[in-house]
Amino acid sequence: MGHQEQAKIVTIMQTLLFFICLLQAEGFKEQGNAFYIKKDYSEAFNYYTKAIDACPKNASYYSNRAATLMMLCRFREALEDSQQAVRLDDCFMKGHLREGKCHLSLGNAMAASRCFQKVLELEPSNSQAQQEHKNAAAVQEYERMAEFGFEKRDFRKVVYCMDRALALASACHRFKILKAECLALLGRYPEAQSVASDILRMDPTNADALYVQGLCLYYEDCIDKAVQFFVQALRMAPDHEKARLACRNAKALKAKKEEGNQAFKDCNYEAAYQLYTEALKIDPNNIKTNAKLYCNRGTVGAKLKKLDQAIEDCTSAVKLDETYIKAYLRRAQCYMDLEQYEEAVRDYETVYQTEKTKEHKHLLKNAQLELKKSKRKDYYKVLGVGKNATDDEIKKAYRKRALMHHPDRHSAATPEVQKEEEKKFKEVGEAFTVLSDPKKKVRYDNGHDLEDDGGFGGGGKHLLSFIWSGLH
Repeated sequence: MGHQEQAKIVTIMQTLLFFICLLQAEGFKEQGNAFYIKKDYSEAFNYYTKAIDACPKNASYYSNRAATLMMLCRFREALEDSQQAVRLDDCFMKGHLREGKCHLSLGNAMAASRCFQKVLELEPSNSQAQQEHKNAAAVQEYERMAEFGFEKRDFRKVVYCMDRALALASACHRFKILKAECLALLGRYPEAQSVASDILRMDPTNADALYVQGLCLYYEDCIDKAVQFFVQALRMAPDHEKARLACRNAKALKAKKEEGNQAFKDCNYEAAYQLYTEALKIDPNNIKTNAKLYCNRGTVGAKLKKLDQAIEDCTSAVKLDETYIKAYLRRAQCYMDLEQYEEAVRDYETVYQTEKTKEHKHLLKNAQLELKKSKRKDYYKVLGVGKNATDDEIKKAYRKRALMHHPDRHSAATPEVQKEEEKKFKEVGEAFTVLSDPKKKVRYDNGHDLEDDGGFGGGGKHLLSFIWSGLH
């Protein structure tokens, strides 16, 4: 047999083998199509893969497998298959369309636009490509708006834009991470952690998702755990600047807060006040930790008798965290110390409505009692003595005030002055009548009304006359 005849036989055999493979591949493709129609995408994937193995130069097989992978949400693999399809056939319209859809799902809006434009060059009236081209443009616009919103710290706007973008680019981790970061910055930690966890389930080494998990823990004042996530993120991506900055802030904040706590324990209140002030400057975004720092500084302020400053710090704390019971209690006590009882009652009511404990009920009742007492005549103030004054101190103060305001002393004054002094003289007598009587004094100190005792009656006048006769 000559060489020419041998060559012909080889060619015939190769042709036969090609057609056998093609027939086999077509059979696999048809089986894949049947499973695709049944929505059994895993089996469809297997048969399209067999078709590709049998005939690796057929663009439609790659395109079909890309469609299956898209249904399985494996968009990166689908992108590779659709790109292979158009490499084999640049005029394969479905291949370009699926490549564009994969790019769009993954958030690559510009690349998607180029693919849809290619489809429109091949078929200008393709309505699907026209719509997808508009979707890609919309995603680009949402990206632009989100970037601007983030710069302006309008995190709600960013979340809104990312939600809209993700409706068109559902597999874009970048959009999900940006949304999660903004949710964390808005204090919506469970939502942020949920998004980050979903990404980490698919990609445990995703540095951005690790960073967001750490950020949520950091803002929830779980600083040690947060640092672990930041370190892990930096291990995955050593140049991750946000993780590096957050890790540095977390460590600095923890160290400064602990220094302040130690100074407080050592009764070095001035140093503690300064350390808490320095800690508050580290990261204004850490709402929960800063609320605690303000409350701590308020506690120090109260120790330093800077009650107005302490109230201001506690107010800053509850503005940052409206559920912060300790800050309400600290502020209420400062109000009590300043005898601003209405404000104290308001804070104790807030606390008791949140936590109905016996202790909180007692604090509220005590504040209400002091408020009631503050709205009547302060007999101690009338006599110019403290609330812990002894009987002798009360008698001495009474003699002094009675002499000071006795009508005989002001007989030459104007009628207005005489009337005012007479009023004060009666108040002095009234005060002494109550505070010199042990039973009345106890009832008065306990906030009870004294009208039930029959008022002050003539006994007060008689006592005034008696003591006045002994004054010099």
